Formats: sequence, C-alpha cells, structure tokens
Amino acid sequence: MTHVVTENCIKCKYGTCLSVCPVLCFHEADDFLVINPEECVDCTMCVDVCEANAIYHIDSVPDEQSHFILLNAELSKLLPLTTKVSKVVNNPDAMNGISNKLSMIDITMTEPT
Repeated sequence: MTHVVTENCIKCKYGTCLSVCPVLCFHEADDFLVINPEECVDCTMCVDVCEANAIYHIDSVPDEQSHFILLNAELSKLLPLTTKVSKVVNNPDAMNGISNKLSMIDITMTEPT
C-alpha cells in the first residue's frame, strides 16, 4: 500500500512532508509534489505534517480525487526525486483549500536537489 498526494498540494507545496519521509519517494514539479508508490513505505509520517492535508492513504483517497492515484504513479516516473522543495510556491496559504486546481498544474521539470 502507499500514500497519494492529492489536489490541495497544487500551488501550495509546503514541503514539510519531505523533511519527515524516511525514504526517497517524493518527486517535485514546479507547483506540487507526488509520491512514488513503489518507494513509499506507508509510514504515515507525511500525512501527519502535511499543512495542506493533501496526502491520503490510497484506500482513503476521496472518490473525486481518485485520478490522483494514477497521476502520482505516472508522474513519479517523470519528475525528479527530491528531499527538499527547490522551487517555493508564492503565497501557498492563499491557495490552500481551493478546489478544482488540477487544471493549474505545471508539469515543468524542476531541477533535482
């Protein structure tokens, strides 16, 4: 089993999850993060610290966000692995809780850290 980063990370990307993850499973785009399901050890530490409440266990992802399961799996193959946020999102608090952000994502490849 694994955890999934969902919509509320888009344009928020606080990055606190990166500092507690005991394995290398997070990958970074310019304005959001994804989890590699093959690397996640299901420890739940990222869930507890995510300021955007954007990380769910795969079995608990809300139905309307289920497409993020595949999105995390596919994008984690393309995006660089990261252990810290390399590109900070401007004013993440203003975007926290906003819905329908999927169309806002930028799949630009962030330089690995």
